[in-house]
Amino acid sequence: MKTNLFLSLFLLLSLGFSQAQNLPENPEPGKCYVKCITKDEFKDIEETIEVYPSYTKLEIVPATYKTVEERVLVKEATKKFVYVPATYETVEVSYVKKEGRTDLKVIPASFGSDSRTFEIYPKTSGWEYKETACNSPSKDDCVVACFVEYPARFKDVGFTTLANDASTNNIPISEVNTVYKKRVIKTPARMNEIDIPAEYATIKRQVVATPATTRSVTVAARNKTVTKTVLAKKGGITTWEEVDCGLLDANVLPIFYELASARITPASKRVIDETLLPLLKNKPVSIELMSHTDSRGNDDYNMSLSQQRANSVVNYLVSKGISRSRLSAKGYGETRLVNRCSNGVDCAESEHKKNRRTEFRVLSN
Repeated sequence: MKTNLFLSLFLLLSLGFSQAQNLPENPEPGKCYVKCITKDEFKDIEETIEVYPSYTKLEIVPATYKTVEERVLVKEATKKFVYVPATYETVEVSYVKKEGRTDLKVIPASFGSDSRTFEIYPKTSGWEYKETACNSPSKDDCVVACFVEYPARFKDVGFTTLANDASTNNIPISEVNTVYKKRVIKTPARMNEIDIPAEYATIKRQVVATPATTRSVTVAARNKTVTKTVLAKKGGITTWEEVDCGLLDANVLPIFYELASARITPASKRVIDETLLPLLKNKPVSIELMSHTDSRGNDDYNMSLSQQRANSVVNYLVSKGISRSRLSAKGYGETRLVNRCSNGVDCAESEHKKNRRTEFRVLSN
């Protein structure tokens, strides 16, 4: 009894929740449904509009010219000064090569001779003792004393006398004269003034013959037929689309990129064409694209690269006609690794490859 009551209560609550959420009626067990909001419907209409008004255009009638000849001064008159150097002549100029002088000649002293008598010994006298022969044994008995006188002695001495003392005579020496050659100005230097006449040439120049004028031209208006899109049917109605339940979870797309690049390879484009395009064209659903990298390299760089790769898939789908509003791109870098190969862990290339993936899942819109 309690079980039946509980089941009845559950069915009533489920029915009430379904009606409150506008869930699909008569759902089948095991099926998944995505709520879709119908889009506005538009149609194209053509309309002719004036894209350029009529107006008056002024056209320029250019000026005309005529050629005239004119004599013009091309070089002014001037003067030229020619320098005429001085001329010289050679003259002889006398000069005293060696001045005159007075030389002195010495006259030596002259001498004479004379003599004079000199007493060289005076007159003397005195006793002289002499021995005589006697038979006495004493010699004193034989001595005789004699008083003797001797006359003075004289000598004639000759000597030289000065007749004339030494003197000098003046001997005049005449000066020596000669000449040197000197160049003197015969005619002084001067400047000759020469007139140089002006030079003229004939030129041709264009002068205005008739000035520029204008003339009026009426330009017709221009119309254009444009196609514009107008709202044909308002959207916003909630519908439920049956989808594979597996598409609501993250599904790995087997697409690859060039090394360190976000450019999609031709092979990966074929995978997108066969996998995502049919889904998006057959069901009015939105999808999220999630791109991942392995752990190698700089973390910030990997985050940026994964976002660029997710954007590349979105841009490719848009180029195939899918509205960008139905697409969401998110890069996760190396934040959602599927194995143990985080920073610093030694892993095989096959393990790193599992982390380099792009996934998609269906979103309700």
